[in-house]
Amino acid sequence: MLTFTLRRLLLAIPTLLVISLVIFLLVDLAPGSPMSEIPLTVPPDVRQRMIEALGADQPVIVRYFLWLRQFFWVEPMVVLDGWFGTTWSEGEQRILSWQSRSPVFDIIGQRLPQTMIVIGTAYLVGIMIALPIGIYSAYRQYSLFDQGGTLFAMIGFSVPTFFSGTLFIIIFAVWLGWFPTKYDTQLVVNDWDSFIKQIQQMALPVMTLGLANAAAISRYMRSSMLDNMAMDYVRTARAKGMTERVVVLKHVLRNSMIPVVTVIALGIPAIFGGAIITENLFGVNGIGAALIGAIHANDIPMVQTLAFIFAVLIVLFNLIADVLYGLLDPRIRYD
Repeated sequence: MLTFTLRRLLLAIPTLLVISLVIFLLVDLAPGSPMSEIPLTVPPDVRQRMIEALGADQPVIVRYFLWLRQFFWVEPMVVLDGWFGTTWSEGEQRILSWQSRSPVFDIIGQRLPQTMIVIGTAYLVGIMIALPIGIYSAYRQYSLFDQGGTLFAMIGFSVPTFFSGTLFIIIFAVWLGWFPTKYDTQLVVNDWDSFIKQIQQMALPVMTLGLANAAAISRYMRSSMLDNMAMDYVRTARAKGMTERVVVLKHVLRNSMIPVVTVIALGIPAIFGGAIITENLFGVNGIGAALIGAIHANDIPMVQTLAFIFAVLIVLFNLIADVLYGLLDPRIRYD
């Protein structure tokens, strides 16, 4: 397992380099520059110095390697300096946002807690809802519960998040008045009342994303369970006198989780991209809102960095899914 993991990590290096080059060139060659954000009243010589300070006057290949070095070397050193009080990154140029003139990773660090709290909770809730629905729907195939689960999945698949989120706002915020329409990012949880307010303002975005996530995962879970319940080892386990609870939850479920693990693992980085609409709809000041703001402002360094972070997360969680295969099924070996 260790050899396989190290080999995959080494293989990920050229993969990420190619992805980083594609992302950098696609975003860099798109229309927009820091000059478009500088007021026309600024004198030409001052404008030129501002462009040079942002590094936008360099050739594209120079800017690519500078950005790559900043991403993989300078920014990790900044983090280590913050943890251990060292000065390894002192004097190094960081990735700067054209919009705010602040380091991109500082902005991401400020936005990430909001995304992790709201979007992470929504994904966890979706998994907790989807797995039991998928398992029981497969066990009671074509039952009334299975039909209800299928209807739930169809609604989750068919309804986009911007529509379901708006519908939840109208019903639960406007008509019933149970939850606020907008997320208060300034709320500090320090007592029971503030904790209740936090739960209330999280309810609508969590419901919106949880519905979409649960619909997809429950269908994968049901399909995988049905495939394994028709296997010979299930009939053998029943013939040995094992109870249905042991057969389903110990034998069938463990083998059925292998494809579902892939869906769940790859869905973790994908949820950040899917949360862009939801964060803007409910006013969550997270990563998705930062990406939309950067696109509107032609903030190329921010867009490039966020897009590449999504790519790194996909490669990382793909590796985690492969490792989990061996833990779920002892027959899988990586020798």
